[in-house]
Amino acid sequence: MPEKKLDILEYELKCQDILDDAEIRYVGLLDEFGTLLAGGCKPGMTIRLTEEQLESVCKELASRVAKRKKFDAELGHVKYSASRREHVVIMSFPIHDKVMMLVAESNVNIDRLAFRVISKLGRQWGEFVGK
Repeated sequence: MPEKKLDILEYELKCQDILDDAEIRYVGLLDEFGTLLAGGCKPGMTIRLTEEQLESVCKELASRVAKRKKFDAELGHVKYSASRREHVVIMSFPIHDKVMMLVAESNVNIDRLAFRVISKLGRQWGEFVGK
């Protein structure tokens, strides 16, 4: 079954809307190879990575998201995934064959932030965006 084609301009606007959240430092829509298609860093904000390190994180994240799909039949689709680190939280939201990656403050409530992000993506909490 072919993947749905996303409107990149629409997701650029969604990224900007998500960046308005005070707890978010970075949000980007990535393709399956980790290439940034839309979004970026909040102006004046740092994500503590060099450009090369960010590219590497994006590639690794896109790869992990793709690998998780092999368990969808048994475990259900991934709605989001989060990694709490000492200095930041990194979250991913699968969207068809793409992934929304965000970097947030380390003290963020992950589930509440996920709810806000999913709402801004135009979805309901109980709805999976990968179908």
